[in-house]
Order: sequence, then structure tokens, then C-alpha cells
Amino acid sequence: MNAQGQGNDGREAGGRLLPDDTVPLRPRLGKQYPTEPRGAHDGPVADGGPPAAAPPAPSGEPISGPKRGGASGLLRSSAVMAAGTLVSRATGFLRTLVMAAALGVGTLNDSYQVANVLPAMIYFLVGGGALNAVFVPQLVRAMKEDEDGGEAYANRLITLVLVVLAGVTVLCVLAAPLLVHMMSPGIAADPRRMAVTVEFARYCLPTMFFMGAHLVIGQILNARGRFGAMMWTPVLNNVVIIATFGAFIWAFGGVTESGVSSSTITPEGVRLLGLGTLLGLAVQALAMLPGLRDARFTLRPRFDFRGHGLGRAMGLAKWTLLFVLANQLGQTVVIQLATEAGSLAEDAGHTGAGITAYTYAQLLWQMPQAIITVSVMTAVLPRMSRAVQDGDAAALREDISHGLRTSAVAIVPCAFAFLALGVPMATLLYAGTDAEGARGIGWMLMAFGPGLIPYSVQYVVLRGFYAYEDTRTPFFNTVIVAAVNAAASGACFLLLPPRWAVAGMAASYGLAYAVGVGTAWRRLRKRLGGDLDGARVLRTYARLTAAALPAALAGGGVAYAVTRALGSGLLGSGATLLAGGGVLLGVFALLAHWMKVTEIGAMVGMVRGRLGR
Repeated sequence: MNAQGQGNDGREAGGRLLPDDTVPLRPRLGKQYPTEPRGAHDGPVADGGPPAAAPPAPSGEPISGPKRGGASGLLRSSAVMAAGTLVSRATGFLRTLVMAAALGVGTLNDSYQVANVLPAMIYFLVGGGALNAVFVPQLVRAMKEDEDGGEAYANRLITLVLVVLAGVTVLCVLAAPLLVHMMSPGIAADPRRMAVTVEFARYCLPTMFFMGAHLVIGQILNARGRFGAMMWTPVLNNVVIIATFGAFIWAFGGVTESGVSSSTITPEGVRLLGLGTLLGLAVQALAMLPGLRDARFTLRPRFDFRGHGLGRAMGLAKWTLLFVLANQLGQTVVIQLATEAGSLAEDAGHTGAGITAYTYAQLLWQMPQAIITVSVMTAVLPRMSRAVQDGDAAALREDISHGLRTSAVAIVPCAFAFLALGVPMATLLYAGTDAEGARGIGWMLMAFGPGLIPYSVQYVVLRGFYAYEDTRTPFFNTVIVAAVNAAASGACFLLLPPRWAVAGMAASYGLAYAVGVGTAWRRLRKRLGGDLDGARVLRTYARLTAAALPAALAGGGVAYAVTRALGSGLLGSGATLLAGGGVLLGVFALLAHWMKVTEIGAMVGMVRGRLGR
């Protein structure tokens, strides 16, 4: 599951929870037009959108060129993409803070989250994933081979997408009660919660239409070397949602003042939040239209679908569709269990123990992955594609090793920082909601923490298969991850008290990816002739862990002492985070320098590139 508000880095469309690897990166090899690098950003599922088809080589370097780009070019490209991710992630995260201040982190927000994730899940199931995995390479091919530069093919594609999504949207709005019941039988058992959730869903479900419009227009622009609209329009969605929930607080008061719940929220309040959610995605999609004009692309409906390659492209999408289905089934299980556990915990007097706390913690937890790992690998992927084209297994191995080791410099300490400082992070950031709910998010963040390492590793390793245009192996790997996550989450629901069951599910998420990494690593190593530079990669992760573990113990100890002295209010949490985080970062830097972790230099170079130095 992904946090709200994601874009082409593997987060969610329209701000919904979706798995990071919902859609594989599949570059089309061969001639390419010079372009600028594309950013990984928040858009519809994560903060919402799927991982995009790979852009052409960084800094305008053609993918098919024989020369492998230098490290400085990769770092500059990674920095540019990280900047785009950072802006949309920041506004997406601010959105969750305003949501929490308006609705809290209890069962009312759980109802909104269930309604808000439905359209993204359905969208990807009916083909949203295939748009990136299969149709984008076809767009690029049509641009090169068709006399009209691929304009007719693109118009047929967008017409087909919008017609299909319009029909699916109408059916889903009519079937909203059934869909909510499928997602959460616990909500369906409470008539008042069911009514509120269904009302939210009827406003949220039409957003899938605008998700499809945004994605296909964005990829038409990307295929023409115009990346700005796709990168920045998700920010507009976030701004509209922030304004909507801000208006709710202005009209009805914050959750700490109003005590709003499923039984007390007014129809006007539901209508305001629902319409604002729909408006956000509509603005995001419509803001793409000026980009088509600038690209000299004329948008015309085309219904002559037969005989123009769309059927062949659909045939290529089967593994991607199965990939998405496996992810969605695992996600549905977690949503059902987490909403039920959260309801039971709230009945026992404990807020912040359900799907909303899980979602908000996951969003914060995924930020290092979205900013660092995705940016590094998006820049490296074109080199990986050339290595496969050239039959150069050694070069591909080096690229994967580089991605793993460079991203680990940030990922490993962040994972331990979440484990040591999760509670003060949450109580500071979510001070606008009730104290116990904020602490609940913190416990979830601590449980998620260690899993950030295998989650990031899996992302990098799967890119090795995508460089070979292999989506079959990642599908089977995803089935394993989803099955382990669902089974472990079920065990947590049955064995742990409701207050801690969803925190256990957060830990299960990392466990599932650890199992998936083991499977994917063995398969990719076999494909590369039995060598994946494992010794060097393992040595880097071992050194970083050896530096991060004592740093986390020291930082966590200081944080505990400061919290005991100052409390967990806004000022106390801020002081705790500054003191504990400062100690953790200082100890880690000293130990990593002493252990000669050379990859830190590459990460410093990336930061300097971001700052223009």
C-alpha cells in the first residue's frame, strides 16, 4: 500500500494508497528523441501515481547511444527528479496534516480513506497499470514510425481510455454500497458509518476518470519530451484538497474542538469534503490541456480502434494486469483487517489504531524511498537498458550495485531513525489531532521503520528484470510479497490486541518485502550468471547498519529522556526530535566516516547537484 498523494515514482494516483511497484518501468529500446529528464513525483496513487515508463536518457542522452553516461550526469539527473518529488511529496504530506486536523485519525477518517482508495484500486485493475507498462512504449514507437508523428494513435488511445473509464465510473457509482461492503464488512455492519462511507465513495469514485485523463495526457506529453505538466499538476490537486479540508475546519471546527465523528458529521460536511476531493483530481487533469497545445498536439476523439495496434498492446499487458491484481488483493485484505481492528480499538477507547494511522505513517515512511531510491534508479535505468541491449551483463550488474549502495546511504539511517524517533515525529507533525491518535501514528511509524530497507532493495532489484522487459518474474515475486503480507497481517489481527494489531500489520509489510527480496535476488543473480556483486553490496549495508544501530540507540535514549522531562506536546516533541535526531545523525556520521563508507561521497555529490554547487 502506498501513501496518499503519489506520482510517477511509484506512489498513488489521486492521492491513494497503492503498492510502490504497481506498474513496472519498461523502457523501449532504440532511437529516442532528445529530452530532459522526467521527475518522479506525486500525482494520482501515492500521493498517488504509478511508476512511469522510463524516460529517455538523462540530460538528453539518447538511450541507444553506445556510451555509458558518467556519474556526475546521473547525480545531476537524480537531483532534478528528487526536487520534483520533494515538492509534491511535501504538499501531499501537508494534506494529510490538514486531514488529520479536520477528521482526526479515528473511524470517520477511516471511512474517508476507504472511499478514497476505491477509485484508484479499480482504475489500476481496469488498465491503469497497463497504460504505463505497455502503451507508453507504443506511443514512442508511433511517434517514430507514423507519418503524423503518432497523433492519431495517441488520440485513439485517449478516446479508448476515457470511454472505458466513463462506463466503469457510472457502474461503480451505482454499485458504491457493494464496493464499500467488499472493502470493509466492519463498516457495512454499522448503518451510520456505512451511509457516510458510501456518500464519500460516490464523490470519490468519479476521480478514476480524471486519473486516466491525467495519466494518458501526461504520457503523450512525456513521449514528446515535455515533462513539466506531469511533474507539477499533482501539486494543484494537493492544494485543492488542503483548501477543502481547511474550509471544513473553518466551517465546523477542528477535530479537537468539534469532536466530529461518523455519527455527528453533517450531510453538508460530507458534501464539502467529497466535492473537494473530486475537484482536486479534475483540476489536476484539466491543467494538462495547455501542455498539449504547447506541444502542438490536437486533441480529437477517434473511435477507429481496430487495426491500429491497440489490441496487440492489450495482449502485451497481461502480466502487468496480473501484477496489479495480486497487489490489490493483498491490499484489500489489509484494509479490511485494519478498519475492523481500528473500530474495535476505538470502541475500547484507543484512537489512532486503524487504517488512517497506518496510511499516514506509511506516507511519512515512504518519503526517503520516493525521494532518494526512485530518483537514483530513474536516472540509472536508461544505462541499464543499454547494457541489456549490448548484452553487457557486467555493466548491468554494476548499475544495480550502484543503485543499491548509493540509495542505502540515506535509506538505512532513515529506517533506524523511524524506529528510534517515530513517536516524537508523529506527535510533532500531527499535533493538530488528539494526542493519543498522534502517538498511534508514531507507533505505526516505528513498526514500519526497519522494513524500509528491504522495501528499497526490492525496488532496485526489480528494475533489473524491467531492463530485460521481463514483467512475468516481478508478477510472481509480487504474489509472494502480497501473500506473506496478507498472512502475517491476518496473524496480527488474530493474535494481537486491537490496539496493536495494525502496528503489527505495519511490521508485516516490511517482513513481506524481506521475503520478496530474497526471492528476487536469487532469480536476478541466476540471470546475470551467478554474480550480483553481493559481497560489495552486503558489505555496504553491513557497515551502514553497524553505524545506524548505535546511533539509533543513542538518539532514542536522548529522545526518551527529553520526553520524560518536557512531555509530548508540541514544544516537547519539537525539542525531543531536535535533540534525539541531532545525536542520531552525529553518531551515524562519525561511525560511517570511521568505517570508510565510500558511497557517502556519491550521496553528497547528489545533494550538491541539487543545490547547484
